[in-house]
Amino acid sequence: MDLSESGERQISWAARSMPVLTAIGERFALERPLDGLKIAACLHVTAETAVLMGALKAGGAEIALAASNPLSTQNDVAEALRVYGISVHARAGVDRAAYYRHIHQALDFGPDLVLDDGCDLVNILHTERTDLLEGVSGGCEETTTGIIRLRQMAAEDALRFPVVAVNDTRTKRMFDNRYGTGQSTLDGIMRATNTMLAGRTVVVAGFGYCGRGVAERAKGFGARVIVTEIDAVKALDATLQGYEVRPMAQAALIGDLFVTVTGNRDVIRAEHLSIMRDGAILANAGHFDVEIDVRALDELAGEVHRGVRPNTDEYVLPDGRRLLLLAEGRLVNLTAAEGHPAAVMDMSFSAQALAVAWLAGARLELAPGVYDVPEEIDHEVARLKLAATGIGIDVLTPDQEDYLHSWRVGS
Repeated sequence: MDLSESGERQISWAARSMPVLTAIGERFALERPLDGLKIAACLHVTAETAVLMGALKAGGAEIALAASNPLSTQNDVAEALRVYGISVHARAGVDRAAYYRHIHQALDFGPDLVLDDGCDLVNILHTERTDLLEGVSGGCEETTTGIIRLRQMAAEDALRFPVVAVNDTRTKRMFDNRYGTGQSTLDGIMRATNTMLAGRTVVVAGFGYCGRGVAERAKGFGARVIVTEIDAVKALDATLQGYEVRPMAQAALIGDLFVTVTGNRDVIRAEHLSIMRDGAILANAGHFDVEIDVRALDELAGEVHRGVRPNTDEYVLPDGRRLLLLAEGRLVNLTAAEGHPAAVMDMSFSAQALAVAWLAGARLELAPGVYDVPEEIDHEVARLKLAATGIGIDVLTPDQEDYLHSWRVGS
């Protein structure tokens, strides 16, 4: 009970900074858009996620929750959710086998809808739990990595139900990916290492919304920022914003801190690790622990010192150079820190909640595939957030409306 009380305090604290999702939960309690539906979710088990679970439960849903990353699970929050009547299959620090077992347990009650963060739950449904597919009529995906996998499934006609790409809303990309990832990633790195960023060379692999946020925050701390990219347009964008752009083979020679934010694997490989400077720090802010080739790092190292600081392992190469790996190569912002601030997740999870309610009504009319969040939901979330923060905006006059909708009026 002490554990659940601690979790309840964490959830209440997060809810203070989540006024939009709280208001949506109150609305759901009256409208009950999810009555009779079972939802299986694979998300980070944190206080912010708990506020989302509360809103969905208020809307009438029965929920089973598994963790999308065992290192981000907050055990006290998980216990508080169990007391609240949500079935939680998660525990901090479990191994890979237990991680997948928990996802299977969340699926065991036969969901109508699924919520995913990385596409592992949806992947298991389509490979190992095909017996449940007929009952699943829709889902939502929270992160870029998962949407990449889902679009590939759809391209191969393998996806069996409609999935809403919650990550791809304008509010999510701006608020969560850019500002949330930027702040929480550096928060995790500094908690794990207590390093000073001013004057250091930070290499950011990937200049999407998340990578841009990390680069901006690092630059703000006074770091010299180098960007690596495979996309010519993004590389040009980074250059025009004043960042150095180099291939990883060059950046590896001069970087002090490396942050991978790509959604792909083997971004930092053996050939890069073997030439890095003594004391280089390696951190991943992409979804899965595949962006830094940890196996290659193990093979290169003559010895490994685990836990030289919390969430920091030291790999000593045969020539004496030391490389520091944070959070085992997993999400550094959720492992070494607390993830995005609650105010950020207020936006992301509000879009998620409204998308679930929309999907509950539209799912039987949708063919299998990946769908964008309806634009009106994105605008509603932004409008509610502005209202909650007391910010007003202008409204078009009738003449302005006419002008925008007429092709006959010129200069």
